[in-house]
Amino acid sequence: MAKLKITLYRSLIGRPEDQRATVKALGLGKVNSSVIQEETAALKGMIHKVEHLVRVEEVQD
Repeated sequence: MAKLKITLYRSLIGRPEDQRATVKALGLGKVNSSVIQEETAALKGMIHKVEHLVRVEEVQD
């Protein structure tokens, strides 16, 4: 399975509560924080919801 590196690059100030909750569920906190997670359908849906706030890169295993 592919792994994705997800980085929060935009602030959550002024964003709706559902977008804030999605970013928190991804494991991100502050701006420029990153996590590496397995690519799943649920993860792709979460990324799609906040794609204007995050950057996504594929990571080699």
